Amino acid sequence: MSLTGAYLDTAAQAVTLLGAPEVAASWEKTSALTDMTVGALAGHIAYQVFSVTPALHGPTSHEVPIQLLEHYSRAAWVNAPLDGEANAGIRTKGEDIASEGAAVLLERARAALVEQRAALPTVRGGWTVFMPQTGWTLSLDDFLVTRMMELAVHMDDLAVSVGIAAPELSATAFDPVLTLLARLSARRHGQAALLRALARAERAPSAINAV
Repeated sequence: MSLTGAYLDTAAQAVTLLGAPEVAASWEKTSALTDMTVGALAGHIAYQVFSVTPALHGPTSHEVPIQLLEHYSRAAWVNAPLDGEANAGIRTKGEDIASEGAAVLLERARAALVEQRAALPTVRGGWTVFMPQTGWTLSLDDFLVTRMMELAVHMDDLAVSVGIAAPELSATAFDPVLTLLARLSARRHGQAALLRALARAERAPSAINAV
């Protein structure tokens, strides 16, 4: 399976999760994330899918794409406090996207996925994506990895929030997500901390969070 196919499969899992009756039933309740309702978290998940559509329809960027790890070095939300501007903006955007309710959000997400299933396989190699919210460019493959990482992490958040099992990613999707998170963790805590957490429980650090 290609990276494009892996993203589409992950997005389909996210859309299925958004349609779970437990999500609609808990829409106004507090989620597993601080200061975020289940509806706002669902909106944030849907945004990861919605954000791919304009990347396919706009012209490819003429800017030189930065590397994936550099993207996370520059991102304003990484290491930002929960009550800081960046994270408050993320929560507000999720609330705005979810404001019309669970049924409308689900239909919008389904429609976006149908469009992307048709459009993504036609995108030629070397396509790059300018991210207006950040001001820099990623390769399409790296951009899709960022979407898959967000979907993987937040699908677990949403499933935990409503008391259902989180979806299992395909190996083709999980491998780049795991690689990204492991590299971010090693950069943040050092290689030894990550190796000990994975292989030496007796001296594992208390945290190896990636972001």
